[in-house]
Amino acid sequence: MPLPIGMLGKLGLPGIILMIVVLFLSNGGLGGLTGGGGGFNIDNPLQQVQPPPSGDGSAVPGEDQDQVEFVSFVLDDIQAMWETQFGQAGQEYRRAKLVLFTDGVQTACGSATAASGPFYCPGDERVYLDLSFFDELSTRFGAPGDFAGAYVIAHEIGHHVQFITGIEPKVRQESSKKPNDANELSVKLELQADCLAGVWAYSTFQRDLLESGDIEEGLGAAAAVGDDRLQKQAGGRVNPETWTHGSSEQRVSWFKKGFESGQPSDCNTFD
Repeated sequence: MPLPIGMLGKLGLPGIILMIVVLFLSNGGLGGLTGGGGGFNIDNPLQQVQPPPSGDGSAVPGEDQDQVEFVSFVLDDIQAMWETQFGQAGQEYRRAKLVLFTDGVQTACGSATAASGPFYCPGDERVYLDLSFFDELSTRFGAPGDFAGAYVIAHEIGHHVQFITGIEPKVRQESSKKPNDANELSVKLELQADCLAGVWAYSTFQRDLLESGDIEEGLGAAAAVGDDRLQKQAGGRVNPETWTHGSSEQRVSWFKKGFESGQPSDCNTFD
């Protein structure tokens, strides 16, 4: 049911996102989440409900210092944008933390290896990233460029926004009731994170931070990690019923939608 534009303005960002999930659940829902809490999960998803880690397992390789500085800049810029969005709605944004690791790491969502791809863990509100993924994004998935990496980070922070606004916990609760529909709901959650990444990309355009080809790099990254493309690359059959993140076309479409409007309220993938 469409909402009046004036009402959306009064609700603010957190209210808009919470209303999306309330309307969604009131219509019966779709199912639940898979994996640790949202991420690319290229090979192996995290298992949920693991004991909290005794340490964060973080490591910053010295030879990757340029990448570390780039990731730090992008992360700060994304979160500063969300602080502004939340502040305009009279709410406070709680920043996520970033853990850089090599090989493997222990998290509040369980243990993970570099093969898991970048991911967000709601249990400790951290984004986990092995810097080698950026090289893999370029060589294995054919999505080179700094903005391709920036899209990845913005996507994971999108999951953090979903968590602190309450949509991720509510959807996870619904998943326990209808586990057979988990994949379908996971796709919708991932596509919303893609759209929220596009909202940040729009803010960089507004501030003249984009360089020629940047958005194309972001779109290329979104397409590269579509479930259909990954299934084809693995030599298997394309099976939409097993998707957890969405097709290349879907991921590109929702990233573009966020970029073209710059409005989180347009990121209703649950409609």
